[in-house]
Amino acid sequence: MAGSFQLLACLACVLQMGSLVKSTRDALENVLNTEAHNDPAQRWSMQVPAEVSAEAGNAAVLPCTFTHPHRHYDGALTAIWRSGEPFAGPQVFRCTAAPGSELCQTALSLHGRFRLLGNPRRNDLSLRVERLALADGGRYFCRVEFTGNAHDRYESRHGVRLRVTAAPRIVNISVLPGPAHAFRALCTAEGEPPPALAWSGPTLGNSSAAGQGQGHGYQVTAELPALTRDGRYTCTAANNLGRAEASVYLFRFHGAPGASTLALLLGALGLKALLLLGILGARATRRRLDHLVAQDTAPRAQAQESNYENLNQVHPPGQQLPRVCCEELLRHHHPVIHHEK
Repeated sequence: MAGSFQLLACLACVLQMGSLVKSTRDALENVLNTEAHNDPAQRWSMQVPAEVSAEAGNAAVLPCTFTHPHRHYDGALTAIWRSGEPFAGPQVFRCTAAPGSELCQTALSLHGRFRLLGNPRRNDLSLRVERLALADGGRYFCRVEFTGNAHDRYESRHGVRLRVTAAPRIVNISVLPGPAHAFRALCTAEGEPPPALAWSGPTLGNSSAAGQGQGHGYQVTAELPALTRDGRYTCTAANNLGRAEASVYLFRFHGAPGASTLALLLGALGLKALLLLGILGARATRRRLDHLVAQDTAPRAQAQESNYENLNQVHPPGQQLPRVCCEELLRHHHPVIHHEK
């Protein structure tokens, strides 16, 4: 009986020790989970919107805020924005703040259109993009780097999508030669959303053009494969923001190929001949005018000199003409000289 009581007592001790070991193990597991949760690398975070939309030509703001594991950090830091993809995409903006300074000195701004709007010291990396173009559309990723170990940097993985909207604009319209002496027309327009293109012209009416395809995501091209009649062909591009139009004209020679070629050659030669005759005529006229001016100026000088010389020779210095005679001669010669002038 006493042995039975001892056995039960030993079993009770073993159960208590097992309970004590389990409690100790649970407590240790709780401590380990708390340390993992408090690991500095687990307390980095970034908040960015999924999408930002703005019209071409205006400005857009890409918001980005972050948290970091340091309670107070006033060391050197660098703010970076990439485009395309995280970690490997090309940088479009970068600035660096010195220790204790809230001013982030810009080191890179692509085309000078990217400017930091937020304050990295206050966990704000928001970026402003000026003079938006359709090519600026895409994803952007913000990143911050602290001076320290490899864990003191963080970059957004999903980024923010910038959507640039624009009314349609026709960037090219042309007529090109096609097979079997035919012609085809091409029209390229851009816009966001990508515009719908339609051709209108002789025998076409208003019909949607075949052969549409996108180029860079915001460009669309439409082709008229065969132009059967001469006249005006108009391309229309439209989306929910507006529409645009452009036209081309097709006029073909309907005579024989040899006659049309000969007519072009004769026309070119005739134009050159007219230009040459005009130049020669202008030169001849200029020479004639110069000759006339020379003839007008030379005789006047000779007539003035000969008049006074003849008077001196006919009447020697000792003999003087009556005063009335001299006045009549002067009156006679003065109108003639004035008329020549």
